[in-house]
Amino acid sequence: MATGQNATAQEAGRPQPQTTVEGTGPFIRNSQPGRAPIYNVTGGAFSGTLTQPLVARPGYFRNFRVTHTLTTTGTLGGTVTLNADAPYNLNSLIQLKDAFGTPLLVGDGYSISNLVTLFGGSFGLNNGTNLASNLPSYTALSTTTGAGTFSYSLPLEFSKAYGVLSAANASLLPTLQFNYNSFTSVFTGATSNAPTIGTQVDTDFYWLPEGTAGVEPPGLGTTRQWQVVQANPPISSGASARIQFPRLGGYLDTVITIIRDSTGARTDQAWPSRLQWYVDGVPLVDTTMPELYDDMAIQYGLGSGLNNSARPTGVVAFCRKTSLNQQSLGLLDTGESFLSTNPATLLELNFAPAGTISNSPATASVLVGQVVPTGALITGLPEL
Repeated sequence: MATGQNATAQEAGRPQPQTTVEGTGPFIRNSQPGRAPIYNVTGGAFSGTLTQPLVARPGYFRNFRVTHTLTTTGTLGGTVTLNADAPYNLNSLIQLKDAFGTPLLVGDGYSISNLVTLFGGSFGLNNGTNLASNLPSYTALSTTTGAGTFSYSLPLEFSKAYGVLSAANASLLPTLQFNYNSFTSVFTGATSNAPTIGTQVDTDFYWLPEGTAGVEPPGLGTTRQWQVVQANPPISSGASARIQFPRLGGYLDTVITIIRDSTGARTDQAWPSRLQWYVDGVPLVDTTMPELYDDMAIQYGLGSGLNNSARPTGVVAFCRKTSLNQQSLGLLDTGESFLSTNPATLLELNFAPAGTISNSPATASVLVGQVVPTGALITGLPEL
């Protein structure tokens, strides 16, 4: 029995053109996410410095992916234990600056390579992938040979396509510097056969849109900066004191405080029973410590039983990337909950009183995720 046909077999089998060109629309529809190598340097020495130049890519940098690999040179001498901050304290200092010298990520290795990844929302999510030791690339440092591997991201993008840096101009590239820590700062008690350090840097980037003029990432020139700053005064055992942050400015999306005792070890002993976060003299948050720990578990997936993540000792974080949800959803955020500040804004933590500290006084450092926009901050979801 004959049936009608709307199309011939030849038409149904006609090859379709292969193209990535889109009509005018949002940047992420016209661009394509890519990845490319930047450099791979092996044979580095503890206490050394790595300042390898970065290379241009035809688009916009989203982040820099870093992998450190320690390669054994023999059995470590002495009775060896890992420092509590290892492997993340492999770097005593990490500095990423834009082409004009503006600091984008500056701080000690533990803060930049661990806490930015854990709490920043730009590399891994709250299913446990925000902790480097949960990733397949991770190999724990050996206290016998010193060998091991860990990976992390130096993020630029803080919302989808927002915060990226132009990568196509070879004369206007960011600079990246690693200051390696001393051998015994990582391997306590080691006396010989320090491993060598390999550092590989790749980049996730957006390709320049093909065939579409005038399509740029939203708010091009806006940066999200991470810096470690010192809070004052020191925290004496049992003392009542307001700890003041240095003046900042910009829009704050994450505020992390790290407490260390007089030996430099991170400690939870200093935290009071209730902690107040003051903004210009107003107690914006007045919370018990268990409530704050619960908040962090909800927002970042820490200690949820779904992964091996746990809140790092001595560390608390206030999250302002929850405009869409109770959780930090990484690059999916409208920015409407960011805390607007200016260089006159005074931020303080109130210890009333601090706990009993075995090695007093303790000191507080603050790691701040700060968005500095070009023009007005873009809120909502500009790429939709």
